[in-house]
Amino acid sequence: MVDVVDSKTRSRMMSGIRGKNTKPEVLIRKALHAGGFRFRLHRKDLPGSPDIVLPKYRAVILINGCFWHGHQCRLFKWPKTRPEFWRNKIEGNIRRDQQKLSELKRLGWRVCLLWECEIKGANEEHLDRVIESISKWLKGEESSLFIPDSRTQAISDQLTNIG
Repeated sequence: MVDVVDSKTRSRMMSGIRGKNTKPEVLIRKALHAGGFRFRLHRKDLPGSPDIVLPKYRAVILINGCFWHGHQCRLFKWPKTRPEFWRNKIEGNIRRDQQKLSELKRLGWRVCLLWECEIKGANEEHLDRVIESISKWLKGEESSLFIPDSRTQAISDQLTNIG
């Protein structure tokens, strides 16, 4: 399939996709702050510059975009143009994700991984359950948290087995 826009327009459109302060990140941050949790954002001294860092709990929260991190869910579709480029790009992102998770755990950080699809379009009740799970995890002793669903159990298993 041929792209419907020229390469300059496509480049401009793709460069507008943010890597920080995405809607899912902002939703989670607002809810955590309302729950009394205080955090730092995008600490460059930690592997992968985690989205949310809670030093008091020695915990980080990573909120991954489904497309960029190759999450096989309803939001992910392989692009039809330049398939080899995109496969290499996304597979490289997945490898880096696994490396940064291992490194964070090795450094003694607790890791929560959330996917965009768990938050995007979620109703208030679902978002409340996600925040409740994070809150319980932060106050507990578990080293990892993954908000599982049937589509993403394999990723959850990978996270549990890292480090």
